[in-house]
Amino acid sequence: MGSMMFRLNRTTVTFIDFLKSSFVIEKKQFTFSSQPTLLVLVGPTGVGKTAWSLQLAEKLGCPILSADSRQIYKGMTIGTAAPTRDQLQRVHHYFVGTLSPEDYYSASEYEQHVLSLLDTLFKQYPVVILTGGSMMYVDAVCKGIDEIPTIDETLRAELQQLYQKEGLDPIRQQLRILDPAFYAEVDLKNPKRVIHALEVCLMAGKPYSTLRTNPQKKRPFRIVKVGFNRERNELYDRINQRVDLMMEEGLLQEAKGFYPKRHLNSLNTVGYKELFDYLDGNGTLGFAVEKIKQHSRNYARKQLSWFRKDKDIHWIDLSDNDGDVLQEICSLL
Repeated sequence: MGSMMFRLNRTTVTFIDFLKSSFVIEKKQFTFSSQPTLLVLVGPTGVGKTAWSLQLAEKLGCPILSADSRQIYKGMTIGTAAPTRDQLQRVHHYFVGTLSPEDYYSASEYEQHVLSLLDTLFKQYPVVILTGGSMMYVDAVCKGIDEIPTIDETLRAELQQLYQKEGLDPIRQQLRILDPAFYAEVDLKNPKRVIHALEVCLMAGKPYSTLRTNPQKKRPFRIVKVGFNRERNELYDRINQRVDLMMEEGLLQEAKGFYPKRHLNSLNTVGYKELFDYLDGNGTLGFAVEKIKQHSRNYARKQLSWFRKDKDIHWIDLSDNDGDVLQEICSLL
């Protein structure tokens, strides 16, 4: 995959002038930290991250970096609840609709591209927002990930061909032999994780698990993390309603367009895989929609479990919040 190109909007306000300036929210004044700040907004799917990130970006006058491993692909707009055209016009977004679904993309590449982009953005903006629910992407930027060898394209193609012809089982069995420790903990139903682990084993000549040291890398900028949550029943209702809205907006038609490419890892995604199963003749459309809702709720629980382990996250309950959410977040900056 070629290098990713980023474009910045021109401005007559210098970085130093911007740092010295202040902004006002409901007559309360705030000043920016002298150190560039990455404001990270996380939370489960359906909680409202997009709406709040847009409001914050407009107040702060800054762009948004998406940390969603599926919104980065072109054409998957409805199924990934990607920002709409109007929302993209309101605030400049990065990492939305950038790649083809056929492109391979990893958390390691995302880390490199985000850090390179931030090096440029922080010369123009004192605060940049990063938001999304892809846990590995968020951690890659905030904490860094292990140094993994670059995978040879020939090896990658061979394993993909094996997977398409014989399924995941022979790959799982090779991984069990080469790295029993990682085999015991990985989600054996996740093709991307299993295949990548075997790729690394074969490329490095050692078990993938021995390379996973989980280092905490220092970043040359402040990181402020905010987590959004809602009361469980309210969150689940929002998820169910959003799935219904997706269907009304044309999710089935979008899935039909991708049906010939359903073997791609990028399309092994909640919302698409259930509809692909329906298009294969398995079950009714109503059953597929209910499965999308169920799997979305399961994913929300997984996200919350992951993010709750991070003690640096400042949590805001949106269900019963009488205060000013923007005010609370800006006070952390």
